[in-house]
Amino acid sequence: MAVRYILSEYVEQAMAHAVYDKLDDGTFDGRIPECKGVIAFGTTLRECEDELRSTLEDWIVVGLKLGHVLPVIDNIG
Repeated sequence: MAVRYILSEYVEQAMAHAVYDKLDDGTFDGRIPECKGVIAFGTTLRECEDELRSTLEDWIVVGLKLGHVLPVIDNIG
């Protein structure tokens, strides 16, 4: 049985809310509307998704260190 942690679940649920756009130059941007300022870019959709996940994880860590309240996503928060 795999152990799931609330932070891992939060990241997965937040990533499920990600919105991606293909830009005019063929690259991609991604953002998570519930998480203000979490945005990433990539030359491929996969690269953009990886960058967005990394940005989200950093955003969570910094927010927690600064005492910010994380937005509730799918009843996790």
